Amino acid sequence: MQFTVNQTTITKPLQLLCSVVDRRSALPILTHIRLQISQGQLTMTTTDMELEMIGQLKVTAEQEGDITVPARKLLDICRALPAGAEIHFTLSKEKALLRAGRSRFNLATLPSDSFPASEGMQYRHQLSIAQSELKGLLDQTSFAMASEDVRHYLNGLLLEKKATKLHAIATDGHRLAHSDITLSDADTDDYRILLPRKTINELSRLLENDDSPVAISANQQQVMIALPDNQLQLTSKLIDGEFPDYQRVIPVNGDKIVIIERETLRQALSRVAILSHDRHRSLRIQLSEHLLTATVVNQEQESAEEEIIIDYASQPLEIAFNNAYLLDLLSAMPDNEVQLTFSDGNSSVLITPAVAQPTRQYVVMPIRL
Repeated sequence: MQFTVNQTTITKPLQLLCSVVDRRSALPILTHIRLQISQGQLTMTTTDMELEMIGQLKVTAEQEGDITVPARKLLDICRALPAGAEIHFTLSKEKALLRAGRSRFNLATLPSDSFPASEGMQYRHQLSIAQSELKGLLDQTSFAMASEDVRHYLNGLLLEKKATKLHAIATDGHRLAHSDITLSDADTDDYRILLPRKTINELSRLLENDDSPVAISANQQQVMIALPDNQLQLTSKLIDGEFPDYQRVIPVNGDKIVIIERETLRQALSRVAILSHDRHRSLRIQLSEHLLTATVVNQEQESAEEEIIIDYASQPLEIAFNNAYLLDLLSAMPDNEVQLTFSDGNSSVLITPAVAQPTRQYVVMPIRL
């Protein structure tokens, strides 16, 4: 096995691929990256048994082959070499030799036949979507995913295809985020895929804000996501579990409505959060005629208060929330104005864009005053 590749060309995809590698894995093969040379193309694969990432590069190939080398060490070497250096890779006697200028590195190898692979799966559902649209869905909802919750089905994000709509939903049991888009070219099947948190985080990092297409293929066990030109491909196992019926969580009978500039509210809540120290980041909101008052009182009896003039003429209301939950969703929303819909001091608030048919919905449960 022998090939030559430019340092600049290989370093960026290596960085992306190595994010999957678990340094603490008890299986040495999972700390390695698989390198395959075939028909002048280098295929690089990393996996943690749950998530697999594949990248492909055109290289100058002198001899085809298939081997694995330590992923992080290979990345560190490529990073440390001068920009634009030509890296010559040669496999000899179970060692990988890397040469660049006057630099020489010998790396240990493991046979590629012991490397886990997800090849051979059949996918029932296919979907094509612009990178920017998928990135928008994930960015606007993924913050609400749970982390290491015993209810494992909450440690991820639900993608639901219904008719011509693609919905993204995440919840940690205290808040819920929902966003949807209309698909221009959708098949007739309706289906759901529950993606793990790590997969969502990796995908959000990889996606660009452009209209190039992303191909999504899924079955009941896993999903494969191919980025434009097939340069990067993610294959992930799905979470096995029943995601909550999110439609039942969304309030429908709220009669106290506040429309406010999103950035004005976000900045006000950010300022009062300076004095919020308790675990729940408790924030008290009071609604009165034409006025919204946000108050924080910490354990040292220090306090912060912000008043915002609003168009509100309903009954007075007092309610408390985890301020971090409100700030998360206000930071994720791209809208200029938002609508807050309340029922009473003990019921969840519904926050949406201030438009007639919002495509984003956020629900936050209150906490005790």
